[in-house]
Amino acid sequence: MSASEPARKIVGLGWWPGVAAIALAAVYVIALLAAEKQNLIIALLAIGIVAVIGASRFGLLAPVTHSFAWHENGMAFAALVSAVVVAGYFHDEHFVLLLVVTVLLMTVATLGLNIQFGYAGVLNFAGASFFGIGAYTSAVLNGTGFPSILVPLVGGVASALVGCMLLLPVLRTRGHYAAVVTIAFALLFKTFLEVNDVLGGPQGLQVKGMTFLGWSFNDNVEIGPVTFSFYWSYFIVSLALLALAFVLVRRLERSWIGLNLDALRLDETAAACFGLSTTRWKITAFLIGNVLIGVAGALFGMVGGFVGPNNYSFADSLILVSILLLGGIGNPWGLIVGTFIVIVVPEKLQTIQEYRFLLFALLVIGVLLFRPEGLLPRTVRRYFPGVRT
Repeated sequence: MSASEPARKIVGLGWWPGVAAIALAAVYVIALLAAEKQNLIIALLAIGIVAVIGASRFGLLAPVTHSFAWHENGMAFAALVSAVVVAGYFHDEHFVLLLVVTVLLMTVATLGLNIQFGYAGVLNFAGASFFGIGAYTSAVLNGTGFPSILVPLVGGVASALVGCMLLLPVLRTRGHYAAVVTIAFALLFKTFLEVNDVLGGPQGLQVKGMTFLGWSFNDNVEIGPVTFSFYWSYFIVSLALLALAFVLVRRLERSWIGLNLDALRLDETAAACFGLSTTRWKITAFLIGNVLIGVAGALFGMVGGFVGPNNYSFADSLILVSILLLGGIGNPWGLIVGTFIVIVVPEKLQTIQEYRFLLFALLVIGVLLFRPEGLLPRTVRRYFPGVRT
């Protein structure tokens, strides 16, 4: 048997391994979210870790990887269906659906951060601040008669405009110095919110829910004898937003824009020597990323119903960065896995909630030591998915 024969057999399996993996993941997520006893939750987490390690050891992940590589559109559709199935299973449980919506919106935010970190190499440790700008935008605009369905877009634009204040120092610095600039902005942003009485000061502001054509998203949905939690409405909007953000990031990566951003990240000096405008592409990545973060923040503000300075601190920015490192910088699929781990696991393990930042620190250290590219590393760029060369 030739060396390429195993690869042909793997590719010949088509999309079935990927669909099977997504189905198993959906069943596992339902079991984990439904579990309430701490011993059962710990056992399920241990089973998940052992299953992934075992699948990797025995080569069962290779067919799944090929399925996602050659049939990404089909895998994306299967993932959307599985998300709807999970939400449908918990159709009347407010807390579980809130967790699911949080995972979706935080994934959108980390997709924006991924454009900056993963593609362009622009460091941004103020992700939570731009997330908060979107949330405060929804708090200010909702209730003024402005169409709430358009508020997330305004929140994204507001985040990008405020981010313009950082363009000059970010463009003039590199590496760790650029990171310090964004850290300083995160600290100043929290202080600004605390001393600004117009924005509620340290007490924060209430945020009215979304309404569309007279329909309030904060009302439960009743279909015959079945009652759906009001979070189902936010789930649908959040899932649609994630799908659009995912398509945008994937298209961006495979375009000539993504190629320029990669060149900028790999070697800024060499890129400039070959005529690439490093200033233009840094600005592009920074603004597009902040738009996605702000859109997610504006919608999350309406989901939570409250915004406050303590919700958008530098520590929260580190959570976004930890998701990026854990899932895999540059891989949108990895961000979904990383977000689920960082958001859901501490909520389910109530005994470690007070030590969740310690958990995040240990996760980041472990990833950097044993798997520096993340749980799902970025694959080789494919301009035309599904075309074999």
